Amino acid sequence: MSQNVTPQSAKVPFLQKAAFGSGHLVNNLLPGALGVFSFFLLTAFGMDPFLAGLLGGLPRLFDAITDPIMGYISDNTKSRFGRRRPYIFAGAILSGIMFIVLWQLDPEASQMYNFWYFLSFSLIYIVANTIFSTPLIGLGYEMTPDYNERTRLMGFAQVIGQFAWMVVPWFWVIIANPDLFETQAQGVHQLAVVVGGACILLGILPGIFCRELDADKITNRADLNFKSALKNLKDLLTKMLEVAKNRPFVRLCGATFLVFNGFQMVASFSYFIIVFYMFSGDYGAAGSWPAWFSTISAIVTAFMVIPIITWMANKWGKRNAFVISTFISIIGYVLKWWGFNPGNPWLIFMPIPLMVFGIGGLFTLMMSMTADVCDMDELENGMPRKEGTFGAIYWWMVKLGQGVALVLGGLVLKLVGFDQNLAVQSAETLFNLRVADITIPAITAALAILVMWNYDLSEEKARKIQKELVRRRGEL
Repeated sequence: MSQNVTPQSAKVPFLQKAAFGSGHLVNNLLPGALGVFSFFLLTAFGMDPFLAGLLGGLPRLFDAITDPIMGYISDNTKSRFGRRRPYIFAGAILSGIMFIVLWQLDPEASQMYNFWYFLSFSLIYIVANTIFSTPLIGLGYEMTPDYNERTRLMGFAQVIGQFAWMVVPWFWVIIANPDLFETQAQGVHQLAVVVGGACILLGILPGIFCRELDADKITNRADLNFKSALKNLKDLLTKMLEVAKNRPFVRLCGATFLVFNGFQMVASFSYFIIVFYMFSGDYGAAGSWPAWFSTISAIVTAFMVIPIITWMANKWGKRNAFVISTFISIIGYVLKWWGFNPGNPWLIFMPIPLMVFGIGGLFTLMMSMTADVCDMDELENGMPRKEGTFGAIYWWMVKLGQGVALVLGGLVLKLVGFDQNLAVQSAETLFNLRVADITIPAITAALAILVMWNYDLSEEKARKIQKELVRRRGEL
């Protein structure tokens, strides 16, 4: 149990926590909205499913390149406004504008016109979003040097970020509602303006109100200019290799890949089980139950699970909190077998308080632990600090996991015999689907516990590292 008291100088003021949290809300809202809107590429704009799949996958490959580059640029930027904040401010504005432009497709245009329109603006949108999100993640790692305050900061940010997942499931209902919009295309056009505008207003707040690590303490930063481009590229590869050799960080990435990948693989299964198992394929009867399932999950995560996990981490350590929360989520997954009950739809909410401990604890704890890893890297490899690079590689791995999960999730649906063209699925298919919905995330969560079992960057070790860094920098 932690006996350390956070000094006042290391506490993050409420306004800065709220501003940082608003950035995380945008970081969730944009990809969440993108996922929902992408469904309407097929129904509202007549896009071929294969082409729609390409539009989802090709920008991800580009994203894998831009993230580490932006992380390196942010780490080495020299500006009187800081290393992160100028990019966050400009990136929020660009991301919101490009999200709006991206979804102004013409339903009367040819399929290939809309394909190339969407692909072109997707690549521009990816760059804009990378300019915003990568420095934002790096900013969070450096806002406080305190072991426990880092968890409180990340927990607070995740609570605010969950508001996105309370809202996003209802985008399906809003866009397809004929009482609100004459066509689905019109719904996409207008809702994109609302989402993009909200992201601009919320996204600029971290760039205005948050404070960074004192730039005077950061030495050995690279010169960012065209003459040094080749040298910088070599330096970036060297820094990425140093990150890859950091064993605690590799464990964090491995555990995140397993928990998040397992969850994402079956994320859509709950919708299918509710519609086809609980309501026998009647979409009208299923109504808004799937949306409420997602919304209640986000509410419980924000207001119950994350505060509990934050408390556990500060009492028993971050690794122990991860192991406990992940184990609790396994119990929640098992309870889905009885929760998804055709005789009583209200039971779908029963597993939620336990199940969401997995994802709810994952990013709160992993982001806090990555901040500790950044200190360890400075101790071993010196300046400049690489919060941006660590954040870029970590979230690139998350995106990779999401891409893999989408592919494997479709494969699992095919293997269990699910046929999207049938209004009523066979009893065998539904049984296999329910088994997969439980066993896949439960197994990956158990493997993540094994990966983190020997994670050794404890609070005691992290505080010793901090003291040595303070001594090296000549700080009081």
